[in-house]
Amino acid sequence: MSDRTRAHVFVSGRVQGVYYRATTRDTARDHGVDGWVKNLDDGRVEAVFEGEREAVESMVEWCHDGSPMANVEGVAVTYEDPAGERGFDVRY
Repeated sequence: MSDRTRAHVFVSGRVQGVYYRATTRDTARDHGVDGWVKNLDDGRVEAVFEGEREAVESMVEWCHDGSPMANVEGVAVTYEDPAGERGFDVRY
C-alpha cells in the first residue's frame, strides 16, 4: 500500500516574475516530489505535487513562503488521488 498523495495548489500574491516557478521546481526535486508548476493569466501560480504524503505536505507548507523575492498572500490546496506524475517540470 502506497502512501502517495497529490496536492493541487493555487498560490496568490506577488508570485510571478520572482523565480517562484523555478524555485518550486528545484525544491520539489530536492524533496523527491513529482508534478508541475505554471503561471496563470490572473497572476497566480498553479502547481501539482505528487509523492509521499510527508514530502507533499512539506511542499505545500513551502508554498506559503516560496522564493525569496515572492510575497505570498494566499495558498489554496485540494488533496486528490495520485495521477501518476513523473518528474517535476515548469509548464508554460
